[in-house]
Amino acid sequence: MAETVNSRETPAEMTIAICAGTGCRANGALDLFNTFTTEILSHGMESRCQVKLTGCHGFCEKGPLVVIRPEGILYQGVSVDDAEEVVATTIMRGEVVERLLYRDPATRQRIRLEAEVPFYRKQERLVFRHNGKIDPTRIDDYLGVGGYAALEKALKQMTPEAVIEEVIRSGLRGRGGGGFPTGKKWKICRASAGETKVLICNGDEGDPGAFMDRSIMEGNPHAVLEGMLIGAYAIGCRQGFIYVRAEYPLAIANLKTALAAARERGYLGEGILGSNFTFDIEIFEGAGAFVCGEETALIASLEGDIGNPRSRPPYPAQSGLHGNPTNINNVETWVNVPIIIERGGAWYAGMGTENSKGTKVFSLVGKVRNTGLVEVPMGMTLREIVKDIGGGTFKGRQFKAVQTGGPSGGCIPEALLDLPVDFDALVEAGAMMGSGGLIVMDDRTCMVDIARYFTDFLVGESCGKCTPCREGLQQMLAILNRICRGEGDETSIPTLERLAFGVKHGSLCALGSTAANPVLSTLEHFRHEYERHIRDKVCPAGVCRAITRFAIDANSCKTCGKCLEVCPTGALTGEKKQVPALCQETCTACGICFQTCPFDAIRVDTQHREVGHASIHD
Repeated sequence: MAETVNSRETPAEMTIAICAGTGCRANGALDLFNTFTTEILSHGMESRCQVKLTGCHGFCEKGPLVVIRPEGILYQGVSVDDAEEVVATTIMRGEVVERLLYRDPATRQRIRLEAEVPFYRKQERLVFRHNGKIDPTRIDDYLGVGGYAALEKALKQMTPEAVIEEVIRSGLRGRGGGGFPTGKKWKICRASAGETKVLICNGDEGDPGAFMDRSIMEGNPHAVLEGMLIGAYAIGCRQGFIYVRAEYPLAIANLKTALAAARERGYLGEGILGSNFTFDIEIFEGAGAFVCGEETALIASLEGDIGNPRSRPPYPAQSGLHGNPTNINNVETWVNVPIIIERGGAWYAGMGTENSKGTKVFSLVGKVRNTGLVEVPMGMTLREIVKDIGGGTFKGRQFKAVQTGGPSGGCIPEALLDLPVDFDALVEAGAMMGSGGLIVMDDRTCMVDIARYFTDFLVGESCGKCTPCREGLQQMLAILNRICRGEGDETSIPTLERLAFGVKHGSLCALGSTAANPVLSTLEHFRHEYERHIRDKVCPAGVCRAITRFAIDANSCKTCGKCLEVCPTGALTGEKKQVPALCQETCTACGICFQTCPFDAIRVDTQHREVGHASIHD
């Protein structure tokens, strides 16, 4: 990242904090930084105000985001053309630029402060508490917010055993998907025979729509290193690895910068902080195989082999990388560790539910108003996350389901939205916490197609080592494709269920044992949609093109002509101020007009039983 316009040794009165996560960078955050820097310099304000690039602020829907600190004024959707006005109005006169403030869709009121925006108000930010405040490329910024103090406390005031007991007391469970008690895993690894022990940070994160770990590595890499250092001291490791997918170039760059700075300052290497503790970390770039998020497949990849899972036991904590006891935790888990050592395990355990402590970071995406990263206390309901933080679905459309836990997660319907965010409660509902993906779906989402989509993803990501996963998923996908084409019959659902249970109970690793969740959860909660596809040859959501036919409701049509503008095949004809005509022979059921019509005048014809659009793909 570029240098700020003033010295870090003399803090400025104000900071213009610009989100420079991957999403905001794609929207011009670096140009925004340069423009703000030029404006501050041109007004001679560099001694009073610094311009800083930070990590992701979380509210990705409204980026690029700019926060004026210390007051915390939030500006959204800021462009380079706005920089001059912000500096002149806010930095120099202390007033706000009203049009850049967030507008509450319910009250239509402009909200001045970041903390008062509904998206942030219900969050409890521990893991992300520094993400929008520090420059991740400068170790002094991390030290300035108390960074590495927890490491110093562990090394100088605690034994390794005491550190492990504190983590056990906290109730921290792994945030990578398995939810195994972190302190217990550390204790097993420390007690395992072998002089050489290895520590690994799993930053693979292959779930579609998930970017929690990426944003942590990009925005606060030193917190990852500090957590690993404390874990290495507790377990007795001298070598660590961060396994991160090569598709995360900014995360890799910021981690490399952090590693170099930590070595230079004595936080990595030999005799750390004057102790006899020695530890160093290497970065390993993965090729992006989803299965390498599984512990034993990740280890195989690190060893230079194909990323195939291995039978367990022995578990990695007993025999992992090159046969050495190996402890693996994901990025979010490691970042929780300094907080626990700093504030105490009992304090941490006071937040959350009986068996799920602390907070959890989710990527909130899909058909929801406010997309981005949210961090909430365990025990908050899914309804609060989707409705209060996420703002509900677009255009007031009816909520249908939320999918939790990534491609191997389950779909939870409206009736279960009051479920708490809790490892065990979600599993009981046929879903799982996973690494933290939350995908919101409305009434224009076809649940059969959702099951087909995730099964198709998992077919491509399965390593193919075990027969139930390799063959079972292929056959499940074939049945789902037939149902979506209108070719399902009375045997389709029973066969699909038998296959799903076979994959679930017969697969070697966690990918296979959870791969049936999308199918099983949609069959449990949305079986009627499967039945409509099979019995009536209709997709009620208008997604499965082979069995979808649209019709125009003349009473609802306002003759705006928008559907005429977007139809790619010319199936819709007519003039503005007239109800258009729809030619079924020309229509390919692409759904563009269906999604575009602001008055819901184009609807799925659920009465027809005709099958024939050949554009559906296997």
